[in-house]
Amino acid sequence: MARTVWDSSVGKKSVMAVSGLIMLLYLVVHMIGNLKIYFGAGEFNHYAHWLRTIGEPFVRYEWTLWIIRVVLVVAVVAHAVSAYQLSRRDIKARPQQYVHKKPQASYATRTMRWGGIILGLFIVWHILDLTTGTVHSGGFQEGHPYQNVVDTFSTWYGNVIYIVAMLALGLHIQHGFWSAAQTLGAGSRTRDRALKTTANALALLLTVGFIAVPVGVMTGVVS
Repeated sequence: MARTVWDSSVGKKSVMAVSGLIMLLYLVVHMIGNLKIYFGAGEFNHYAHWLRTIGEPFVRYEWTLWIIRVVLVVAVVAHAVSAYQLSRRDIKARPQQYVHKKPQASYATRTMRWGGIILGLFIVWHILDLTTGTVHSGGFQEGHPYQNVVDTFSTWYGNVIYIVAMLALGLHIQHGFWSAAQTLGAGSRTRDRALKTTANALALLLTVGFIAVPVGVMTGVVS
């Protein structure tokens, strides 16, 4: 049954919707945590340490964090694979472009594919920058996330990469949330307006919330 569902377009869209909502929930929590940087190094570093001790002593150090990471990796892979396969099916079903493009398609809708690619590349860079320190500028300091964040956003390219990715994220959420609601059967004529308003509000909130961190460093509020 699982294979039959996965092989269908409806099944793939459902996987995209559920995995997308999982990632959206994580992004809301992640954004709230990121904004703690405005309360100083002590509170931000304490929050980062707390993430590694969630569930102790019932679970061991970092186990909960690794469970969250595994769930996110599965969600990202499932989302990306579903999107790719649905895209390939769409191209095979319509190998030639329409003569006239649909004027009602929003900018967010038209940019979902390249926006997803940008976000995928950003995730890799973000991990190599602030988790492993592989591409980090200024000397990565294990256990000092506040200073690592300040280092990253003290470079012009760190700011450009992050802000461009967050703008792509906002567009992705704007269309993705509404699309997921339709796929999961939550949409209707009476609810469409509310769902689109919610999608726009979430996209704006997350975009502004995430961009507030590099802006804080650039303006010297966070230093």
